[in-house]
Amino acid sequence: MPYTVALTGGIGSGKSTVAHAFAQYGVDIIDADVIARQVVEPGQPALAAIAARFGRPILQADGALNRAALRQTIFNAPAEKAWLNQLLHPLIHAETRRQIAASRSAWCLWVVPLLVENHLEKLADRVLVVDVDPAVQIERTIARDRITREQAEKIIAAQATREARLAVADDIIENSGRPEAVAPLVAELHQRYLALAKATKQD
Repeated sequence: MPYTVALTGGIGSGKSTVAHAFAQYGVDIIDADVIARQVVEPGQPALAAIAARFGRPILQADGALNRAALRQTIFNAPAEKAWLNQLLHPLIHAETRRQIAASRSAWCLWVVPLLVENHLEKLADRVLVVDVDPAVQIERTIARDRITREQAEKIIAAQATREARLAVADDIIENSGRPEAVAPLVAELHQRYLALAKATKQD
């Protein structure tokens, strides 16, 4: 397995901006959100299982998963949410491991929004947290997702706390400022991770 750095942060923290900056250096990006979508694409066994359990309304006209309908279905149904997690988590985990193992860059970046919530930090060699001022986080989330302040605050409240994320961090990128401000921090961390990956190989 290549040296793996897990990247996490709350909603609106700028994880995508940071991941994109690392990708410029040829670092392979393994994104948990992308994998979560891949395992429920049309033709995948997981989508057939979801349709069998929740019925036809859970699918769009083209046969793809209707995410909004699924969210509504499980929102107030803990047992259904647990069933869905038991179905999807092992598939997401297996595909994540496969993509990490297939990585050919000197080290790889595993983007995991729910790293702390799902207690996955031990699966990475190092944890990088994108930290942001809560006020900035709320403003960005409102602007990006076109939601109300109350909705943004609810989403943030449902995630791990800022303190819980910082507690597992090996490295922190403070990203409350302009997007381009992360470039020198990413450049510095990339060199650090190259050195760590090389040292690990020699051990």
